[in-house]
Amino acid sequence: MNRVRIMTYQVGLCRGNDGRCDPARIAEVIAEGAPDIVALQSIAADPADNQLRFLEQRLGMTAYATGRRDGNAFLSYFSLAGLREYDLGDGGCCLRGDVDVRGKRLHLFNLRIKSGLHRGRQVQNLLSGDLLGDDALVCPTLILGDFGDIIWTLANLELNIHLRQAKRPLWSATYPARFPLVGRDRAYFKGKIEVFEARVSRTPLARSAAAHLPLILTAEIHEPACTLRVKELKSRGIEVAAG
Repeated sequence: MNRVRIMTYQVGLCRGNDGRCDPARIAEVIAEGAPDIVALQSIAADPADNQLRFLEQRLGMTAYATGRRDGNAFLSYFSLAGLREYDLGDGGCCLRGDVDVRGKRLHLFNLRIKSGLHRGRQVQNLLSGDLLGDDALVCPTLILGDFGDIIWTLANLELNIHLRQAKRPLWSATYPARFPLVGRDRAYFKGKIEVFEARVSRTPLARSAAAHLPLILTAEIHEPACTLRVKELKSRGIEVAAG
């Protein structure tokens, strides 16, 4: 069964509501959610303060990032390929990674959109032909992260027109963590993928570890196409690959 549990978590450089920077609390919150893949926003991955490396070692997952001080990253038990970072403008960013889930390919877009007057422009860049509008995205695609909205705007309409919003919990607010009122952290998808379970972690630790609460999704990939690995063809003629 091609199910995968994915968490999106805006950690804000691991600074909690008490003002204390503590990656160990973030690691514990992630461990409580037991995800297969984590999409992190605002994590330090530079040599001077490598919070991502700490989480990787503490959780036994593999980290994928571009090494920035305040960027996005993945932690995963599955191998990711095609890692690429996109600048959405005005402080917004997006990190793409392709994951093979038991033979099914899934495109992951981990994004952080900055709130403010230019949020609409960031959403337009996300939906452009360079990113989600790319015709080369033929496999199921999951877009998740911090969408930076406090109130509903035309940018939300654009997202709903071009993408399908994933299932959300009955109470989907994730921000601010102590008294969540806004569902800034959510997911959209394209292609044959189903998000059939979604929940927000509201434990006392999650409410204090960061300014956002983590959203955890369980998804199933229905795309019939599988990724076949053929070691070597014996001749130059046409052969049938098993499977």
